[in-house]
Order: sequence, then structure tokens, then C-alpha cells
Amino acid sequence: MGEKPQTPEMAPSDLMQTAAGRLKKAVPLMLKHQIPTTPTNYALWYTYVGEQQPELNKALDDLVAQYHTLPPVSGELLYRQHLADPVALDVRDMRQNLEAMATELGNQLKDTNLDATAFQQKIDANFSRLERIDNETLSIEQVLNLVRNLVKESDAIRESTSYFTGQLAKAQQEIDTLKLRLAQSEKDIFFDALTGCLNRRAFDADLAGLLAQAPDGCCLILCDIDHFKSFNDNYGHQLGDQVLKLVGKRLTESCRDGVKCYRYGGEEFALLAPSTNLRIARQLAEGIRRSVEKLTLKDRRRDARIDNISASFGVAQWQPKMTARSLIESADKQLYEAKRLGRNRVMPISG
Repeated sequence: MGEKPQTPEMAPSDLMQTAAGRLKKAVPLMLKHQIPTTPTNYALWYTYVGEQQPELNKALDDLVAQYHTLPPVSGELLYRQHLADPVALDVRDMRQNLEAMATELGNQLKDTNLDATAFQQKIDANFSRLERIDNETLSIEQVLNLVRNLVKESDAIRESTSYFTGQLAKAQQEIDTLKLRLAQSEKDIFFDALTGCLNRRAFDADLAGLLAQAPDGCCLILCDIDHFKSFNDNYGHQLGDQVLKLVGKRLTESCRDGVKCYRYGGEEFALLAPSTNLRIARQLAEGIRRSVEKLTLKDRRRDARIDNISASFGVAQWQPKMTARSLIESADKQLYEAKRLGRNRVMPISG
């Protein structure tokens, strides 16, 4: 994680003035590059205009130059790398929430105990007076007044107890929400555990971001490992996983000029190429195809070498009025055609 520069303490008025000045610089930059106004992006560009983290500034400049905007996943990863530790933030937030709930419940419990103590004292006092009925002459009105006091004070403690019970129920709901948030944070990972490529979640976010902000020239390459089922059937799932890792690594190593590789699902990968065209994207896919067919893998159990790894590719370029779904369908159609024509090829034939 990038180190945060130490700055001398400033007076509140100076801090406000500095913050306002940075925001006046940051917001126009975000608008210029069509950056969504999310808290994460505000934090990135606020820091950027402060010019205190050269590595962050260079990374932002490079990304904007490549994509003409800031893809959502790239922004999130920059934020995590340079500005915040997501695990620490989640733990801190949850700890603060739990501490707040504990404090509130503790106060309510304390208040309820105090009410109960006071109520018990009043009961004792009133029963002491009632016991004097045998020894003293009390009118019916006086006796009824004692009973009314008991009922009134009983209602008060019942309301207090009911409120405390409600607080417990509310706390349970908040705890359940925190559990859901924790479960969500575990899913909020942008990388595929097996291949190390970016995952489908990252792909969906980046594709949506690119098409919403800088769609011109955006190309999508879908890649499917040929006859992958046979690797699992003939050599076992463990070797099938090794094939996925090997192909994923080769695809990732082939990414240049802002191209990103994602594990799309199963044995299928996707590459997003911003600010390019169909011809160049097709050339990239063809180069990767040749590189993949040279891969070899040793099956240690059978002491055999696997050298028949290949992949098929479908390429599509965004056109005006295309949606993310239609772009994917276009690339998938080309991939299907590559499979139909015999696999280990790139479609369309020309850009």
C-alpha cells in the first residue's frame, strides 16, 4: 500500500480552505474525463490535485491516457493500493458500528436497571404504607391512591423494558446487516482465485464503465480453450486447472496498451481493448492464438507431455447504439463461428 505523506497539523480554517481549493480543482478534472462522482473517485482525484503521491498521479495519468476515462475496477484498485486498506476499513467500520451499538445498549441497560431499582424502591415504600392499613386507619381513597401509584409506576417500567427489548431487536438487525456486509466484502474481490486474471465481476464493471464513458473504439475479444472437457476427462480436473492457469497467464502476459484480461467463466476468457479498432484487436487475438498453441504442460502422473492446447477467438468492436449485451453477443457469435469452422482460429477472418 502506498505510504501517505506526513503533513503538519493545520488549523481548522486552513484545512477547510485547502479542502475547498482541492475540490475546485478535482471536480472539473472529473467532469473533463467523464469520471463518475463516486466517493472512491472523489478521494482519488482529491489526492491527485494535492500532488502528494507521485505514484498515484502517474498511475491515474496513464489510465486516463489509455482509456480516456477511469474504468471502475482500475479506480477501485488504485484506491485500495494508494489510499486505503479495504480490510482495515471494513474492520474499522464494523468495529465502530458495534461499539456504537454496545454503548447504546449499555446505556439502555443501565437506564433500565436504574428504573427497575427505583421502581423496586417505590414498591417497597408503597407496600410499607399498605402494611400500615392494618395498624392505621386509611380511607378507601388513600388506599386507591396507593394502588394508582403502583399501576402508574408499573406502566413506566414496562415501557422502559419494552423500549430496551426494541433496542435489542434493532441491534440484532444491525448485526445481521453487518454480517451481510462482511459476506459481500469477501465477494468484493476483482481477481479469479485460480488463474489470477480479473474475474467476471470486474469484467462487468469495466465493460459497463467503458461503454458509459468512452465507448469509441472499444473492442471485445472472447477466448475459449478448445476441447477443454477432454483435458478433464482424460487427465483429471487437477490438470484441467493447470491448463486454465497456463492459458490465463499467457493471455495476461499478452496484454498491452490498456488491454485487460478477465476469466469470463469456465474455460472462457475475455479481453477488453479500449481505444482501438477491429483490425488491431483481431491482430492481437491472432498473436495470442499462436502463442497459446505453443504451450506445453507435463502430466506428472503419466509422465506425459501435453502439447495440444489451443483456443478459439471471437472479436467484436463497439458500434453506436450497442449495449454491453449486444457487444458480448457479437463477439460470442464470432467465437461460435470459429468453433464451427474447426477451432484454433480467430473470427472474423479480417478486420
